[in-house]
Amino acid sequence: MDIELSTVAEQMPATATQPGSLERMLRGRLLTQMGQLRGCRLTLDDAVDSVELGTPIAGEEPLRVHLRVLDPRFYRLVAANGSVGAGEAYIEGMWRCDDLVALIRIMVRNRDLLDGMESGLARLGGLAMKAWHALNRNTRSGSRRNIAAHYDLGNKLFGLFLSKDLMYSSAIYADESESLETASTRKLDRICQKLNLSPADHVLEIGTGWGGFAIHAARHYGCRVTTTTISREQFDLATQRVAEAGLGDRIELLLNDYRDLTGRYDKLVSIEMIEAIGAEFMPTYFGAISRLLKDDGMALIQAITIEDHRYEQALKSVDYIKRYVFPGSFIPSVSAMLGAARKASDLRLFHLEDIGPSYALTLKAWRERFMGRRSEVMQAGYDERFIRMWEFYLAYCEGGFRERSIGDVQMLLTRPGCRRASFLPDLPTSAAA
Repeated sequence: MDIELSTVAEQMPATATQPGSLERMLRGRLLTQMGQLRGCRLTLDDAVDSVELGTPIAGEEPLRVHLRVLDPRFYRLVAANGSVGAGEAYIEGMWRCDDLVALIRIMVRNRDLLDGMESGLARLGGLAMKAWHALNRNTRSGSRRNIAAHYDLGNKLFGLFLSKDLMYSSAIYADESESLETASTRKLDRICQKLNLSPADHVLEIGTGWGGFAIHAARHYGCRVTTTTISREQFDLATQRVAEAGLGDRIELLLNDYRDLTGRYDKLVSIEMIEAIGAEFMPTYFGAISRLLKDDGMALIQAITIEDHRYEQALKSVDYIKRYVFPGSFIPSVSAMLGAARKASDLRLFHLEDIGPSYALTLKAWRERFMGRRSEVMQAGYDERFIRMWEFYLAYCEGGFRERSIGDVQMLLTRPGCRRASFLPDLPTSAAA
């Protein structure tokens, strides 16, 4: 959680290890690069000195961050692995700062300098990470391994910071004062109402999560839901939650890969699952959606997105998320998704809504809950290193959404025979109904 600048000295150790000659050289190179930062005031403290970096932009309030390097190996990791190395050093406790989200925002605003950190020795580290990432292809067996690496960490962990419906995707906020639960319910209703769900519909969900959407749609809209996941932990808890909700007659749970699904459905939902399929499998994914929908069907895809002009570059690199959080993942662009849908299906885009700003608020809520319950996280068997890894992950994502370098969209796609699609912009939540 963010710490006030006035108390940062109390939160950080008073001394740091003296750097050797190599670390001093790497330190000098990094400070030269970061001296060109704009729109910020970054104070960097280490055993050598305290340095003020960054130039404010006229008419703008600069982002202010206080960073303290506690271990000079930090400079080696940044030199070897660039921005991923900075994340690695944070996991290992080599540095701390008073506002991680603001630091990420500074780096996003100065992406040309961030790209410069990936040159030199970091280019070799990047090649090694690409080779590692290539081993995480989302074949049927690879997908199960990749999903298990994150989603099978333990249901108790996710229950400590997610909303009560256990939705692990962006909520939709009306304003910043709303609770995460209210905003999450609004997101679920927005999906159901865009699809015009009714008791006559049989809905297929690709990516069950912990059953939050299936339970909400069956309970409040009366539809039947068939939902599938390849995470054993999610499947087990979702099965339990469906039984407890008394909705076993309306919800069917499967433990199948989306590529192996059969049947024809009225509607289809996939909430932030596409990021786990791998870029090369996007045509397969959209082809499956078209194949599984009736001729007049509709599909609602919620997806994290990257800017179109950075998509190809992102595909060729391995960032902190791919390396430490979601192996085998990628972030699509809107154009890439629509291109894959056009190539492999007859789906057409009917409506698109960007809810990215709400994801920043969602991540802030998750981060505050996660860090606020760190003692319970540790009691559940996770150590300080894991906590720092997740703190950095949540702040990393929040900063990206706050700067709009990544977004989150809901795409309503239709088959050629669909004549039922409609969208009302101001829809009530079921909680208020």
